[in-house]
Amino acid sequence: MIVERAYAHVAGHDEGEWPWSVPCVRWLLEEGLRFTAPVTFLVGENGSGKSTLVEALAEGFGLDSWGGSHDWRYATQRGKSVLGERVRFEAATSRGRRMLASRAARKGFFLRAETALDALDREGFAPDAVSHGEGFLAAFRGKFLQPGLYVMDEPEAALSFSSCLELLGHLDQLVKRGGQVICATHSPLLTALPGADIVEVGEHGLRRVAWRDLALVDHWRRYLADPQAYLRHVLD
Repeated sequence: MIVERAYAHVAGHDEGEWPWSVPCVRWLLEEGLRFTAPVTFLVGENGSGKSTLVEALAEGFGLDSWGGSHDWRYATQRGKSVLGERVRFEAATSRGRRMLASRAARKGFFLRAETALDALDREGFAPDAVSHGEGFLAAFRGKFLQPGLYVMDEPEAALSFSSCLELLGHLDQLVKRGGQVICATHSPLLTALPGADIVEVGEHGLRRVAWRDLALVDHWRRYLADPQAYLRHVLD
């Protein structure tokens, strides 16, 4: 474990304004988010705030919100978000404390679906020469190696079923080397990783959920068992 807890502090804020109006952000302000396993999955509906949260966590650790490794700092002109500027971490280990105290000691990677091609190009993976999914896998193979904090936003967007399974293998090896992963996802396949902590993001804020109790797992089970039960509501 690199970090044990993330939190944010704001002296004064208007709960009616973004991002303070987002329930999971208010939870981060009031309670913080404790990490209890080397891999944490954040799940929730579109608009729940999970991407806002993972971006702020990456920024708080010093990773560029545009994506990329610890070697790249603010490759774009975009500065930190208002939430990212206020995110702080508590370290669980001496290695984590060293990383938080010194940028030179900090290791990690932020992979987000929307900006991955630009980030991978900066990292030297020539994403235009391969498929989107292959570019992602090249990053996992070449950059997800050292102990550090690895933040991902919906990596499954570019991956096939078998590629998602390969990603799980990379994550397993990464945590065995001392890495820590925070991943926002809609994937029931990824969230099934043994030993992972699953945090559901929604109107309630943040809460831990077992894989079998996830709404997304239940929906996929029902859909695969009887697609027409869902499709009749959306198709004429």
